[in-house]
This record gives sequence, C-alpha cells and structure tokens, in this order.
Amino acid sequence: MSPDPSPACDDADWNEIWKARQKRHESSHSFNDPSHNWNRKENAERYDANSRSRYDERVKFTIEGLDINRNSRVLDIGSGPGTLAIPLSPLVKEITAVEPGEGMVATLNEHIRNEGITNISCVRKCWEDVDISRDLGGQYDVVIASLSLTMHDIRAALAKMDDASRKYVYLYWFVDSPFWEKMYNDLWEPLHGDPYYPGPKTDCLFNVLYQMGIYANVEILPLDKEYRFTSLEETVAFFRRRFSVMNSEQEGVLVEYLTPLIRQDGRDLVLSGDSTFAKIWWKKKRGDEWS
Repeated sequence: MSPDPSPACDDADWNEIWKARQKRHESSHSFNDPSHNWNRKENAERYDANSRSRYDERVKFTIEGLDINRNSRVLDIGSGPGTLAIPLSPLVKEITAVEPGEGMVATLNEHIRNEGITNISCVRKCWEDVDISRDLGGQYDVVIASLSLTMHDIRAALAKMDDASRKYVYLYWFVDSPFWEKMYNDLWEPLHGDPYYPGPKTDCLFNVLYQMGIYANVEILPLDKEYRFTSLEETVAFFRRRFSVMNSEQEGVLVEYLTPLIRQDGRDLVLSGDSTFAKIWWKKKRGDEWS
C-alpha cells in the first residue's frame, strides 16, 4: 500500500527531522558496546551464524519480494556478512556488496571463497562515501538497503540510491521499536541515569521520500528477534557488555529485568520479542508516473 502523508508533512523538512532524531539517538549511545563493533571478525561471525540459523524465513520472503531474474545486477547496501547477497548470488547476474565493517567484509569474502561464488564483489565503504561513478559499475537493476539506514543525511543517501538504480529500489526499515531497542529503552535510565532515545522510523523515512517526489509503496511486515544462550551466566555476560554494566548494583538491575523474559527451549535459554518493519519500494520514474 502507499499511505497518505500527514497533512503537516509539507510544513516541515523531514530530512532535518531525521537528522535530529538520528543525532539524539546516537547521543544516548555514550557507551562502548563491543558486540556491535563490526570491524571485529568474531562479532561478524556471530552475526552471520545468527542470521543464517534464525532469520531464514525473513531472508526468504525478502528475496521472494524482489523483482529479479538471472540477468539482474544488484546493489546491496550495508550487506553485512552477505545475509542477502549469498542466497541471492545464484539467482542474479552479479551483486555489488557495500559494507564498511572490516569483520563483515572478511566474513563475506570467506563465504565467497568457500562456496566458489564468482558474481559478488565488495566495496568496503560507508554508503555516504561511495562515489557512484568511481566505485560502482554503472546502474543496477535492483538497489537494496536492508535494515542499514543509519545515515545522517538520509535524503542524500536516498537520492544516491535512486541514481544508482535503473529499475527498483527496495528499503527495509523499522516501523516501531525492535525488541533490542525496547530493552535499551527499559534499561538505560535505570542503569545509567539517562534516557535512551530511539532512532528515526519508517514514518519519517516515508515523508522524506514524499518530499523528494518519490511516492513509495509500503508493506508492513513482522520482525522477530531472538537471543539464545546455553546458560544464565552466558546470558548475563552478553547483556552485561551490551548495556555497559560496570558494577554489581547495575548487574542486579540487569538480572532482575532479564529473569522474567527468559524461557527454556530444550537446552537453550531464549529471549525473544516481536515488532514490525516495513518494505518500502519504488520503480524508477518513467514520464510523470511512479509505480
């Protein structure tokens, strides 16, 4: 569906709203979460293992929703360890994966070597730093940015995606707070005395596109998140790093919060939660029509 923008959307610069929300979101990240340092190979490998074992359904319906064929050239922005690029590779002609994380790129390259893939190339840069004419090989049939829209100037990032595509652009972004963000929202102030600010969501993104003259299609989809551990000690150790727990008092707050969320599944301890995300897509302009 294509939702109508709010009546107020012409009265505000939604790119500036995005920038302000993203800046405020990052201001609450006054901590060092080593588990999200994607330059580290062990973090990339953990993410890769999780994405392959737990998010198969999401990857499957994401790929099924793309207009691709064996002659398609695909640009995957924020590709990570190849969550989409690897299963896409036998279905299309070629893929360019844009990914800044050193560990992510190393993991992706390992998959490429081990699986004998010949049609994926990597550009190790942030999307903001990519020069279309110098770093990419012409326009692509399909441009994808899946849960990777952390750019400050989102309008410039989207305009570059549109320029890089000759057919379709597909974005996937959060509609509401995902499970991990809800945890931050619940815990950050009790642990550290400061509020946690969520990042900008799909409502803001849609209005930026609208003000750019891109009337995108939007489909709302379920987004599940699951953490699995083999023991309570492993669970607490993981979230201790995640939430920058530094002392026993903070650990007590963390354990009290986590305990009712944990369920047993066989030998595993599981924490999970549901939220929603959006598939936002458009076909390149032909004449005066967008479709």
